[in-house]
Amino acid sequence: MSRIVAENMLQGGENVQFYDQRVQQAMEMSQASAYTSPTLGQMLKRVGDVRKEVTGDETPVHRILDMSDTQSISSHSLPFVLSFNNLTYSVKVRRKMTFPAMLRRPAAGVSTGDPVPGENLFTRTKFLLNNISGEARDGEIVAVLGASGSGKSTLIDALANRIAKESLKGTITLNGEPLDSRLLKVISAYVMQDDLLYPMLTVEETLMFAAEFRLPRNLSNSKKKMRVQALIDQLGLRNAAKTIIGDEGHRGVSGGERRRVSIGIDIIHDPIILFLDEPTSGLDSTSAYMVVKVLQRIAQSGSIVIMSIHQPSYRILGLLDRMLFLSRGQTVYSGSPMNLPHFFADFGHPIPDSENRTEFALDLIRELEGSPGGTKSLVEFNKTWENTKRSNENSEMLTPTHGLTLKEAISASISRGKLVSGTTSDIHTSPASMVPTYANPFWIEMVVLSKRSFTNSWRVPELFGIRLGAIVVTGFILATMFWQLDDSPKGVQERLGFFAFAMSTTFYTCADALPVFLQERYIFMRETAYNAYRRSSYCLSHALVSLPALIFLSFAFAAITFWAVGLEGGFLGFLFYFAIILASFWAGNSFVTFLSGVVPSVMLGYTIVVAILAYFLLFSGFFINRDRIPPYWIWFHYLSLVKYPYEAVLQNEFDDPTKCFVKGIQLFDNSPLGNVPNALKEKLLSTMSNTLNVKITSSTCVTTGADILVQQGITDLSKWNCLWITIAWGFFFRVLFYFSLLLGSKNKRR
Repeated sequence: MSRIVAENMLQGGENVQFYDQRVQQAMEMSQASAYTSPTLGQMLKRVGDVRKEVTGDETPVHRILDMSDTQSISSHSLPFVLSFNNLTYSVKVRRKMTFPAMLRRPAAGVSTGDPVPGENLFTRTKFLLNNISGEARDGEIVAVLGASGSGKSTLIDALANRIAKESLKGTITLNGEPLDSRLLKVISAYVMQDDLLYPMLTVEETLMFAAEFRLPRNLSNSKKKMRVQALIDQLGLRNAAKTIIGDEGHRGVSGGERRRVSIGIDIIHDPIILFLDEPTSGLDSTSAYMVVKVLQRIAQSGSIVIMSIHQPSYRILGLLDRMLFLSRGQTVYSGSPMNLPHFFADFGHPIPDSENRTEFALDLIRELEGSPGGTKSLVEFNKTWENTKRSNENSEMLTPTHGLTLKEAISASISRGKLVSGTTSDIHTSPASMVPTYANPFWIEMVVLSKRSFTNSWRVPELFGIRLGAIVVTGFILATMFWQLDDSPKGVQERLGFFAFAMSTTFYTCADALPVFLQERYIFMRETAYNAYRRSSYCLSHALVSLPALIFLSFAFAAITFWAVGLEGGFLGFLFYFAIILASFWAGNSFVTFLSGVVPSVMLGYTIVVAILAYFLLFSGFFINRDRIPPYWIWFHYLSLVKYPYEAVLQNEFDDPTKCFVKGIQLFDNSPLGNVPNALKEKLLSTMSNTLNVKITSSTCVTTGADILVQQGITDLSKWNCLWITIAWGFFFRVLFYFSLLLGSKNKRR
């Protein structure tokens, strides 16, 4: 239908009558209380079946998805026009400085011209967009073309509100009204160039999770499943529905199918505007054609589709309705593909009948870019050509909405089944308040996020198995190395070494949490950019998902080492030992998770983690007591994550006041007199007793557990306080992780 409309628009005034009909129907639909409409599934079936009858296109039969209990009385989409005028975006780039150029001065009497604002000797201003104007209408595909570096992706980002407002000049309106950032997030979707998907989820599961994020709570689960099934048919993914997405190590769907899944997760809520950044990049011609054919059906369902594309094939060219050619940030052509031959013929470079129109146009643009004058002549000709074409068109053609306000158009679209995200069709509210910021409440987002993460992780059990193996092997080595320690002075020193190594090991084994978010970062940025869920929901679900594994690992390590080493405290002592190990895992996992939200790469993250954990161990109090740490480093002692669990397990081991660790002649074990005969040691004890007037025999307790704690400088916190502080560190780093996501994932150009 959109192709017929586009051709009629080029032939005269028939387009005015077409839009008059659309406007009249839209006004009636927004005002009638008993209004009913076709659903998305019905429209897709109608469009697909008509195409099959007329063209023989063997697209899959679309399933009917009835989102209401009413019957359809209208088949036309509503008039939406996205207009952008004089969009300008520039960045500062560093000049290439050479010593002769710095010394060169302008000749006498030669003017250097007015200085460009913001430029200086070291930087210059580069315009990525320079006064770009155009429009896109529902039912049409608008393609932005140009060579690499021409500004295609920048224009898509500008229209999708992915450039900071203070950096972008110009206006963007929908139906003549400024487009609010919050409203745009809900009524639009952005498909990135890269396919960012969870590799171990199937196609159906991926789309179902997207439906649970974007579709409202009041929509039953059965209707969500029906919508997913209809979308699978629309995307032509029926044969791959049960296949995992796959990655380098797991075979999955093909590249074209991955691209269609990426499109599907962003159109699950049936947005009014769809932006795509080079959706055909990296695909063969057949897969690329199938992707664009899917986009055509999406546009025909009543959406505005704007995409950048590098070099479309002849078949893809037949699916496009409008084209916008860019060259170094400037418009060199804007209009229908059918007008390309006429445009370049008027410019003096007619397109041969045997050549692809877009290939000829792009080759000519590249040739002009390499010439001394650049594309200035083509840019100026396009302006003249546009003015001439505009003066010949009917003035009503430029305003096809005929006064239909944005909120009236959105209201009628919602009534027809568009924007299935808990929207309201109350036209008395502002456009931004007609659509909720998020489709679901906080707790539903947490449940869905946790379920998705568990499902993806459960299918890669080897990752958890390797981590568990590392814990078990480390625990086994420690258990056999420190087997059944005695209560002698040497046993005390060995206990201190065991605790220091065990506590630091719990933190080092948490480093595997580093790549988890780094691998999901861009998926998270894509989903939160258009309010699929809250950042706080992601942070909490991320923490909840990690807890079962941490509990299992903590219990395994505690059970292997506690009784094998011969630690004190019985069953209650074991429970506290298990609790402090779990708290250490929690704090370490939270710390590494926070770093993953800050560092840009895995290798840099591992370097930072290893270094900081080494510093934590150094200042924990094992190598040097707190009383001996220099005053200018004492602050790091209290910041050390290892300090608190280390002091907690020492107190759990040595807090029994009746337990003796040094008796009589054992006093000499850690001194040069340790190797003398026991008889001589007893004489020395007798001499010391007479000198000190204190009776000291070979069975006299010289050092208790409390004395060991004092010697180690562990006197200011109880073991329970150490436990709570360790847990609090974990929550603190989770809060920092949230703020790192809040501040570091804006996903906007500056």
